Amino acid sequence: MAKFEGYKDIYVFVEQKNGVIAEVGYELISEARKLVASIPEMGFKVVGVLLGHQIADKANEVIAHGADKVIVVDDVLLKDYSTQFYADALTQVIENYKPDSFLTGATVLGRDLAPRVAARINAGLTADATKIAIDLDKAKEGEALLLVTRPTFGGNLFGTIVCPDTRPQMATIRPKVFDMAPVDETRTGEVETFSPNWKTTEPEVTIDKVVEKIVEGVDITKANIPEGCLDVVKACAEELDGVMCATRAVVEDGYADKNIQVGQTGKTVRPALYIACGISGAVQHVAGMEKSDMIIAINRDPEAEIFKISNMGFVGDVNEVLPLLVEEIKKAKAA
Repeated sequence: MAKFEGYKDIYVFVEQKNGVIAEVGYELISEARKLVASIPEMGFKVVGVLLGHQIADKANEVIAHGADKVIVVDDVLLKDYSTQFYADALTQVIENYKPDSFLTGATVLGRDLAPRVAARINAGLTADATKIAIDLDKAKEGEALLLVTRPTFGGNLFGTIVCPDTRPQMATIRPKVFDMAPVDETRTGEVETFSPNWKTTEPEVTIDKVVEKIVEGVDITKANIPEGCLDVVKACAEELDGVMCATRAVVEDGYADKNIQVGQTGKTVRPALYIACGISGAVQHVAGMEKSDMIIAINRDPEAEIFKISNMGFVGDVNEVLPLLVEEIKKAKAA
């Protein structure tokens, strides 16, 4: 452990855009709180790292979501995301504060930033993780070894990866795989400002124009009742004020758009109700919806894997079962 002397705490990169903080940062802070609670003998804290310009006022919001401390890096060069300046700033934060673990959301930004920082500091990085834990046996020996689980071989297997030889232990983690704890406005914490020592302020890449992506339809990650179904049951989703989503096969066959794909190669959702219509239960799809509060499965195959994770299952044809199910749900809601 001598070589890791001085490395402590779990740090979370708190991603923001135009002053709006991405929920995944708060999800990771909430999970980090559970991790440090599992190793009280090590005295670890949860530290949020907030990069941007004129974002210092967001620090207390980060504390309210569970951080014990927030490091604010506020600089005009960080106003908009820049791989160059964000990587420079974050590398300096890590070298200065020496976190034991550093967690980043597996967003477009996080997937660009984390590996570049890891390469600069020669640290191990596990990408696109869906589960994290602390090795409690190692904790008794004074080492907070992070156990990071991610799908592999196209989602057919799950592997747990450790980085025992480098610090910080780094991971990018999918949005929506962890719960976001309730906000506690009474929480207090430390806020510290860090000023990067820029080697150059000249950008290597200049952004001439930012064109916002126009997203058609509904963001399924924010929907409370998405349904894994085809157009034939789209009307049922609308009846429930829900959203239709799809499997990879349906998307690749051209029946649905990529932005409503759920699964390992799509999006992760965790609604109050998920109705899996004709879903086999392959691990690639399950990885994107298994955290749903209530899963109702409809499948003609009584041996389908989806029934093993569903709260309620119906063996039968989707076209026959789903309309009846929707009517019963509507009656229950009206009661």
